Amino acid sequence: MPSPNSVFTEMVTTTLRNHPSEVSDNVSKNNALYSRLKNRGKIKKLSGGYEIVRPLDYAENSTYQRYAGYDTLNVQASDVLSAAKYDWVQAAIHVTASGRELRMNNGKEQIIDLAASRTRNAMRTASNNMSLDIYSDGSLTNQMGGLAHIIQNAGTGTVGGINSSTYTFWKNKFYEAPGTNTVTKSNIKGYMNTVWLSLVRGTDKPDLVVSTHDFFGYYWESLQDLQRYAAADSAAAGFQSLKYVTADVIFDDNTNFATTGEKMYFLNTDYLEMVVHRDANWTTLDEKMSINQDGVVIPIIWQGQLTCSNRALQGVLIDAA
Repeated sequence: MPSPNSVFTEMVTTTLRNHPSEVSDNVSKNNALYSRLKNRGKIKKLSGGYEIVRPLDYAENSTYQRYAGYDTLNVQASDVLSAAKYDWVQAAIHVTASGRELRMNNGKEQIIDLAASRTRNAMRTASNNMSLDIYSDGSLTNQMGGLAHIIQNAGTGTVGGINSSTYTFWKNKFYEAPGTNTVTKSNIKGYMNTVWLSLVRGTDKPDLVVSTHDFFGYYWESLQDLQRYAAADSAAAGFQSLKYVTADVIFDDNTNFATTGEKMYFLNTDYLEMVVHRDANWTTLDEKMSINQDGVVIPIIWQGQLTCSNRALQGVLIDAA
């Protein structure tokens, strides 16, 4: 009869290693922004690199001119490209069992139940924490720079190694509603229009609006007489959403998006990308046995970063506290 330890390990690794999308699928089902990035093919896998480098097309070619006959043409080089550099961040979660637990659950069915419950817990925990991180300001140790880092209330900040106070092309758009706590269902659409128009550049425009509960509620109330609800694909993905112009409007139920957060992000996901390392995309490593403990540990690791290649086409609506 196989040992409890080997049955436990086989069950966990069969679930995770042989089905590597299990955890990442669970993450996408738990987070509307991650789900949108995944559906748009914006989860990019890299094989390595000291940093994550994202090229920026930040300026127009200055040699464009109107001319006649033998006018001298401008053939000077145009500095139109740069790059943003993002640091890799890492996360890990472990499926564990002590020798005592394994021996107490000695029957094969009991071991499978133990492994399955620990695996489900690990996937749920990874999903919840990734949801927090993807909206974060990156202020916690080793935390990714989420939306609050990339899109800041004053449009400033250093993102991707570029200081937007020095290089103003790198500022995100923002609009603060006048007054204090003055956003209502009657005026929120006007404020949203202001942010939207600042972010439209030809065919480039926001495709996703991520809102805190209060702003989402105001916008929802302003539409209820019109009964203007979500696109079918958003509803099918399990996320409550509305429509604004051509964008989906969603809220996300986690502590970074509190009931009274008074914030609404306008995202152009063409320029947002979740970059992950192909060898650490919720990857299950070999089991580890402690030299001074009676137990088994199975690590699951992730390495990546949320990146942006155009901050100027990202925006936020805020209200004074």
